[in-house]
Amino acid sequence: MNRKIPILAAFVLSLALATTAPAKETEDEVNFLDLAALMLRDGNLERALVALDQVDLQAEETDLLRYYTLRGMAHLRRSEFEPAADALESATGTGAAESVVYVYLAQAYFNLERYRDVLSALERAGPELSRVASIYHMRAQCHWLLKEPAMALAVLDQASEVFPEDPGFQRRKVFFLMDLGLYQEAAEQGGDYLARSEGKLEDYLGLGNAMRASGQLDEAARLLEYAKLRFPADTGVKKVLANTYMDRRQLNAAADLVLEASLFEPQLTSEAAELYRRAGRPQRALMLNGQVQDQEVKLKQRLALYIETGQFAMAAGMDRDLQRLGLLNDEDIRYALAYSQFKTGDFAGAENHLQKLTRPDLFRKAAELRSAIQDCAEDTWQCL
Repeated sequence: MNRKIPILAAFVLSLALATTAPAKETEDEVNFLDLAALMLRDGNLERALVALDQVDLQAEETDLLRYYTLRGMAHLRRSEFEPAADALESATGTGAAESVVYVYLAQAYFNLERYRDVLSALERAGPELSRVASIYHMRAQCHWLLKEPAMALAVLDQASEVFPEDPGFQRRKVFFLMDLGLYQEAAEQGGDYLARSEGKLEDYLGLGNAMRASGQLDEAARLLEYAKLRFPADTGVKKVLANTYMDRRQLNAAADLVLEASLFEPQLTSEAAELYRRAGRPQRALMLNGQVQDQEVKLKQRLALYIETGQFAMAAGMDRDLQRLGLLNDEDIRYALAYSQFKTGDFAGAENHLQKLTRPDLFRKAAELRSAIQDCAEDTWQCL
């Protein structure tokens, strides 16, 4: 979840620029502060800081609150958070700062990951912020990042009462609940959220996964089927829905979805082929295997499919290609090739590969295969 909290609306900027009106300052000082405010308003941040550098801070008439507020905001908008915090702390230290100054101080603290200080600054801002929705989001996120999930959820519940028409607080709560592993509650809250909001793609994906995790597979499938209609070009929906069908042991449906997704992401073709194999459709899997672009993935999968379908001669004939790509360094593949050669009667070829196995767990299999080779050599008719 994005940890950056956006700066409040433009009208807040205007309010902050006019925090205090210039009063009883010398003409030059007033001009520098006014010039800095104008530059800041127009986005000329560097020039605003240059103007502020000309202000005489020792002059009795200098409006220090306005000076430090302008400097803090200039640094904040330049993403210079340390000097922004220093300046805004000085602004609040004058004892006359309005709530908006504390909000910008909280913004600086947040970007410095000083989350406890953020909460303190917002508390000092006073009751004026009770009707600002973004403040609740900031408070909830700070409690969450401070590993205070109960407080984070409580803030969101409070915000939902203050802003009953804003679904954003319930949405954030859903993701917090999922992070806590409370999938059942997340699914229920997510369903309510989507009932009152069209929802974003990530909402459907997150809620679909929450429903899967809580065992609500039918509900997850229905939700994700709807999401698939809303976002037809998104492969993420198809993959989560395919996983849901796999959980329901509907492998053919899952394979069809992954195959559909592979039109947008060709690297998924091998996964679709594997699902068709698991669904008992090896010929369909072999056909798709021919479209796999990654040669290593393609040959590994093809070897397994040939063996599964009893096409041992085809599997044994892959010896040179497997060697060329260095795949025989994988001892599982080397053993599979040895087994295929044994099944075709190439006992010498099989023995050649068996001798190169070093992995302890394959020794037993190699011994059993050597025993079978010996039996076949003595009584050929047993292996026909």
